Amino acid sequence: MSLRSYGQWDAVPFDHPREECGVVGIYSPGAHSATLTAIGLFALQHRGQESAGVAAAEDGTIRVHTGMGLVSEAFHDGDLDRITGDMAVGHTRYSTTGSSDACNAQPLVVDGGNGKLAVAHNGNIINAVQLREQLRARWDCQFETTTDTEVIAHLLANSPGATWPERLFSGMRMMHGAFSLALLTPTALIAARDPLGIRPLCLGRLPADNGSGWVFASETCALDHMQAEFVRELEPGEVVVITGDGIHSEVYRGEKQRDRALCVFEWIYFARPDSMMDDRLMHTVREEMGAELAREHPADADLVIGIPDSSTSAAVGFAKESGIPFANGLVRNRYVGRTFIEPEQQRRDRGVRQKFNPMPAVLRGKRLVVVDDSIVRGTTTPHVVELLRKAGASEIHLRVCAPPIKHPCYLGVDMATRQELIAANKSIEEIRELTGADTLGYLSVSGLMGVAKPDKGKGGFCDACFTGNYPVPVQLDFSKMALERAAS
Repeated sequence: MSLRSYGQWDAVPFDHPREECGVVGIYSPGAHSATLTAIGLFALQHRGQESAGVAAAEDGTIRVHTGMGLVSEAFHDGDLDRITGDMAVGHTRYSTTGSSDACNAQPLVVDGGNGKLAVAHNGNIINAVQLREQLRARWDCQFETTTDTEVIAHLLANSPGATWPERLFSGMRMMHGAFSLALLTPTALIAARDPLGIRPLCLGRLPADNGSGWVFASETCALDHMQAEFVRELEPGEVVVITGDGIHSEVYRGEKQRDRALCVFEWIYFARPDSMMDDRLMHTVREEMGAELAREHPADADLVIGIPDSSTSAAVGFAKESGIPFANGLVRNRYVGRTFIEPEQQRRDRGVRQKFNPMPAVLRGKRLVVVDDSIVRGTTTPHVVELLRKAGASEIHLRVCAPPIKHPCYLGVDMATRQELIAANKSIEEIRELTGADTLGYLSVSGLMGVAKPDKGKGGFCDACFTGNYPVPVQLDFSKMALERAAS
């Protein structure tokens, strides 16, 4: 269940898929690119809250500053002023490979046969352990972190090829998994997307009154905050290189062409509702998911409420389709401190009340449809249901605008192990009993794909967490700590 807000995070262990990462790249001659990059990172804060950083290039030198925590915590007075240059890349992180540690903060800067390279990465390379050993043996690469991003950095800094697209294509033949990359050399800004397009990446253009130039970002909402005009999404396997000579693009053509497999959770949950993907507004897409959920699992109720904030759009769609009025039944406390520490069980018992306050005057005596975006472990949903009952709700009909999550993600989302996934181990009726809801309904896979329209849009989606059909072969025992264990 998602209980996170856009732009604030705390230590309470809420039950939802953890965000991936956000990347930004700026090429803007005459502007302070690091500052613009930080603005973009603020817009992508929802994608990761563990660390943030910016690297900029000027006069053949790459300078980098990283810090732990939110963007506002990673940068202090004067930090961005010391990172000068016309080009910059930035990153906000949630760890999907490697622990949350200062050494794993990005961008990472390495030096190899192709010169210095700064890398900001969103995704997960599932064969990172094997690649790291190959890099040590072939080029005597020295590793200082436990993240797959450093593996990518050394691989690309040493890959054969006369041009950066050739080097990226060489790397794409070796890297298995998901990646959207913002790369910086002393003379070029580079963006690349994996051949399946699992992670998103878009291109925008800055207006003349804001420094002109180009912008790469994980989501279009970052372009909006930088006052950049959206140009297009990068194609799967595309590499875009920007230098003083202009912009150049090439698309990887592998041995076997496969359809795009964009993570469908971008549409359900990860992307901000004001972002565009496939020329569709995520808020509207989620409204359509809520409407389909209402058709599949109608309820006789008085009010529809959503778990704020990520489920609000779907709840509005459910209300419109069902004709049941929408109401704000829970108020979110957006300022719960990140250092709030209690023993684990107490955090589970008290965390929901710390995060939400119900409104009894709205809820008392009402039969509620409660819309949520997903249930992963099922550890906190019962506390939400109990909170609403104590506020006076007479019935609670839980509706989830994602299908049951039965399989782990190995491609850039830290979700849970199969043993921890409640839908992998219990029936829907057993889950309903555990949550304490009167009824429970999940959006079907066919209903979800009917909204996403993979056959009519710009490509397909990865739905492996629901179906087990992974777009690439995966190691079923893969762990985010695999590189740390291999190094020990």
